[in-house]
Amino acid sequence: MRDRDHVHEIDRVLNGSPSGRDEVVAQSWRRCVEEYGLDPARPSPAHIVTETQLREHREQSERLIAIARSGLEALFRQIAGQKYVLLLADAKGVTVDYFGDPKFEDELRRAGLYLGSDWSETLAGTCGVGSCIVTKEAITIHQSDHFDLTHTPLSCTAAPIFDTGGNLAAVLDISLLRSPQPKISQSLALNLVKASVRRVEMANLMAMNRGDWVFRFSTSPEFLDVDPDAAVALDGSGRIIGMTHGAETVLRRQAAGPVLGERIDRFFDLSVDSLPDLMRGRPTEERLIQLRDGQGMFGHAIAPQSERMPAVARSGMAAAFQSIGGADPVIQRLLAEAARLAPTTIPLLVAGEVGTGKDRLVRAIHTAQGGSRPFVTLPCAGPAAGWEVLAEAAAGGTLFLDAPEDLGVEGQGRLLQIIAGFDALPLRRRPRLITASAADLAGMVRGGAFRADLFFRLAAVTLTLPPLRLRQDFDWLADRMMRQFGHLRPDTLRLSPAARAELKARHWPGNLRELANTLEVAVALAEGSVIDLPDLPSAPLAAEAGAPESLAAILSACGGNMSLAARRMGVNRSTILRRARREGLLPH
Repeated sequence: MRDRDHVHEIDRVLNGSPSGRDEVVAQSWRRCVEEYGLDPARPSPAHIVTETQLREHREQSERLIAIARSGLEALFRQIAGQKYVLLLADAKGVTVDYFGDPKFEDELRRAGLYLGSDWSETLAGTCGVGSCIVTKEAITIHQSDHFDLTHTPLSCTAAPIFDTGGNLAAVLDISLLRSPQPKISQSLALNLVKASVRRVEMANLMAMNRGDWVFRFSTSPEFLDVDPDAAVALDGSGRIIGMTHGAETVLRRQAAGPVLGERIDRFFDLSVDSLPDLMRGRPTEERLIQLRDGQGMFGHAIAPQSERMPAVARSGMAAAFQSIGGADPVIQRLLAEAARLAPTTIPLLVAGEVGTGKDRLVRAIHTAQGGSRPFVTLPCAGPAAGWEVLAEAAAGGTLFLDAPEDLGVEGQGRLLQIIAGFDALPLRRRPRLITASAADLAGMVRGGAFRADLFFRLAAVTLTLPPLRLRQDFDWLADRMMRQFGHLRPDTLRLSPAARAELKARHWPGNLRELANTLEVAVALAEGSVIDLPDLPSAPLAAEAGAPESLAAILSACGGNMSLAARRMGVNRSTILRRARREGLLPH
């Protein structure tokens, strides 16, 4: 379709003239003009977020990326020879994982079919990912269905991925750069993407609920044990605590109202006590059960695989903190405290050395509060001009105060005045204050360098992130970052034991930021599938000579390993042994 014909057809839809367009497409075109102010006559280039923004989006979607990746790799192998591209976008429309032919990389990037592309409808107009986010339904946006002229050569088929609580988590999209075939030719792509989404949701439910009963069901017995239609997770009393979207669709037809929190016997002629009779030991055709409307289904029950997870660990609140730390007792206590504080309005100070992940924890606290609320950063190191505007934009959301230690006397007074003004606002409009600082603000107050009245406005509670050298979840952090950089290399990389030991022995003055930089460089330099010592860049800053360190803390971070502690401190193992005995850490 020529450009002017495409624009003319959009005008016809907006004016209410008859059109052969799908009503979903027509509604999207109206939103693009009337709500988003987009111009169909003005093609816009693809919107690619910055590398920093991409890293943030990937970190927030990390768990889902890891669960989905093997299935998406299998799907891409099915479609790769047909010049399709596979995109996984988060709930905001940003592509966080991508599978495409490297031969067409430049062309794919220009078209937006690439990692980091933002396909939200407000930016890209009518498109597969953006329209799927709005409608929450599987959809094909074919060629001239697209609002923006830049995208009219494309054919995009997308389906939504929901989390176990029924919330939109991501979108899976299969796209073609050019499709000479009519829209109906994408029926296979639509079926493929819907089937893949069902399997991703199933894998996510199984991973989240290993400690609970999982009840899977299907209309056909043939694929019940290997590829069922839907599933729910149940607590010990038979209440539904997690579900796939397919399960929610089926169960909502049985009874009005919510599905989560309801007993399974409200929907099925089934109780939690009869679940053992539906386990794999019986032939599938004998596992017939009935829905309350009389429809027959085949059921498969999976017993709890481990100790039951606490309810808080399955909640959306806990999910916001899952990518921050591993099995480190200090980190886990900190995150548990942050999770309890998240739904309150208490002003929080997040403290820690440079690079310890303060911004990520602040974002997690904001996300854990739920809802679609503004998150506004007020950079204290910058000029004060515009602070009032930023504060107003944060109304009803979170105002993040970054590095208040950089404020002079005048800036501190100005900030205090703005914060004091919040008292006149209705409670629901007052911004939640969260501050991050690498400085000892309390010490600055005692020394007269920071106003005490401002400090107490900002720091009702202080959450302190430990430095990397004292964390016990180093392996978890390194492996997580390696997965994040997986998009840089098509093959799966791993650290050699020697490289891992070398990394653990470093002082890490730049903390997580330095570790991320080091691994990103190592991934780029490694020639094989294993990152070894020659692939590691040297530490940009050596440990400060003579810096006092607590041997007890270092031994704790090293899991009691004397050799590792010695490498970290740059001394012999015998020196560590003598110091440990002298300080009463070991028997003489």
